[in-house]
Amino acid sequence: MKMKLLGIAVGLAVAGTAWAAGVRDEPITPIRPPQNINIGKAELGKKLYFDPRLSKSGFISCNSCHNLSMGGSDNLPTSIGDHWQQGPINSPTVLNSSLNVAQFWDGRAADLKEQAGGPIANPAEMGFTHTLAVGVIESIPAYVREFRQVFDKEKIDIDQVTEAIAEFEKTLVTSNSRFDQWLLGKDDALTPTELAGYELFRDSGCVACHNGEAAGGNSFQKMGIVEPYKGNEGVEGRAAVTGKDADRFSFKVPTLRNVELTYPYFHDGAANTLTEAVDIMGRLQLGRTFTEEENGKIVAFLKTLTGEQPVFRLPILPPSSDATPRPTPFD
Repeated sequence: MKMKLLGIAVGLAVAGTAWAAGVRDEPITPIRPPQNINIGKAELGKKLYFDPRLSKSGFISCNSCHNLSMGGSDNLPTSIGDHWQQGPINSPTVLNSSLNVAQFWDGRAADLKEQAGGPIANPAEMGFTHTLAVGVIESIPAYVREFRQVFDKEKIDIDQVTEAIAEFEKTLVTSNSRFDQWLLGKDDALTPTELAGYELFRDSGCVACHNGEAAGGNSFQKMGIVEPYKGNEGVEGRAAVTGKDADRFSFKVPTLRNVELTYPYFHDGAANTLTEAVDIMGRLQLGRTFTEEENGKIVAFLKTLTGEQPVFRLPILPPSSDATPRPTPFD
């Protein structure tokens, strides 16, 4: 077990060295390393995150739509669900998701634990039920042993499953970006163009929404304040949760951390490039049309928000037993 825990434990220790005193006073703040992680629970959650047997087809895992090799997203306008269904909305990155005020674009899940149970039972995503997912886990002897070791309970339930996945997701923090290094006092971490891009980003008002550790994720805002956004057709946004008409077309502000990796952009994935996204947001949210030069500087700054990506040994999933349902991706 010690060797199994080493990957996350070392990662957290290294991340801790990146945090220091003397932070610049800016609206965006450095990402701090994750705190109070239960390593055993996170290691179990890592297996579950990568395990496609939690889906009806036995083919889709959490990593399918939140690919940790692709910035924690899938680089598709909308994700592919059970039986190749087209999802209704863009898949947000899982990286730094523990910093969000709530989960999903409309904030319908209060935390990562609640969010983790949603896709499993969504017919358009993993297409399973919580009862059947737990049944699959209970049919795998190595999982049964590990759940008992981690939770000290005889019976496995969906709360344990989602709690473990959430604990793993809390470790997916991408600290030590070049912008973080600049915030922590390293003057040469940014080029003059990148620094000019940040100052333009800040002074134009982008930081009103994109602030804090995640440069976003901590508020809900209407998409299309100055001009209406054509992609709002057919979606409700936050109003689907609150029932308030004032929340129509409001979405959780996405994090800009690792944004160069998480294309396409917006809730509908309509912007394919950062250049396009900056242009649209400037006009629709700020009433400002950035020149080509200004746009390029802002894009250069945004790319400095790419932090150190999670590095760990991929889990070896426990083998199925004779009682474990076999994958049926074509049924």
